[in-house]
Amino acid sequence: MDKLSVVVLRALRLGHLLTGVPALRALREAYPDADITLAAPSALTPIAALSGAVDGVADTAPLTPLHPGLHGADLAVDLDGRGPESTRLLLATRPRQLIGFAHPAPPTTRDLPRWTPGEHEVLRWCRLLTECGIPANPDRLGLPPPAVPSPAPGAVIVHPGAGSAARRWPAARWAAVAGKLRADGLRVVVTGSPEERDLAEEVAAEVGLSSHSVLAGRTGLTTLAAVTAEAGLVLSGDTGIAHLAAAYERPTVTLAGPVSPRL
Repeated sequence: MDKLSVVVLRALRLGHLLTGVPALRALREAYPDADITLAAPSALTPIAALSGAVDGVADTAPLTPLHPGLHGADLAVDLDGRGPESTRLLLATRPRQLIGFAHPAPPTTRDLPRWTPGEHEVLRWCRLLTECGIPANPDRLGLPPPAVPSPAPGAVIVHPGAGSAARRWPAARWAAVAGKLRADGLRVVVTGSPEERDLAEEVAAEVGLSSHSVLAGRTGLTTLAAVTAEAGLVLSGDTGIAHLAAAYERPTVTLAGPVSPRL
């Protein structure tokens, strides 16, 4: 007998994946023997694997058609948004059942749960599943540490970058904070993506940190998770590493804006 096939659309960034982990775990518990595929950017595969909730990741860019191999699933779950765009993408794959939010544009969704504006991201997806008969616990955010060592155990992480300019604190202010922490005798490392390497080096140079302290562009997601799991403190904007720090229950200061931290 073929395994039940479940396709979950969450084709967004690292932070979005991490806020969706409790919902993914609820699906795994509801369908322990199913083949659960996450439709998301392939770069997120290491973190998806750490969740223990999915069997694989199908490389999927935001709001793009799903691979033909994902068509005809027994269950398709829209954890991507309220629709109609993401819902239509899943409906186009002709699943036997769809879980998502109701939207007037695809009238077949009219009996599904209603979207609640201003709802916390973790709670939203857990409520969606719960209202569809799949109990979900929003507290199940934690991740196990990856099977690689941290290159900077106990260090303070300063992460000056973010996905959009509106969520980036000025580099000079990050440098002032890093300088004070260093003066207090703490080890400081600066993290970021390859695209944020110049920004990280700017912060490090301002306070005299060596190039070895700049991890930006030198760590994949697995190593970044390892650094975060053993960090003494994580300082960042509202971006993916803040959610990693929450998953590993590290002391954290997150500068949120322009979106309210309540969300």
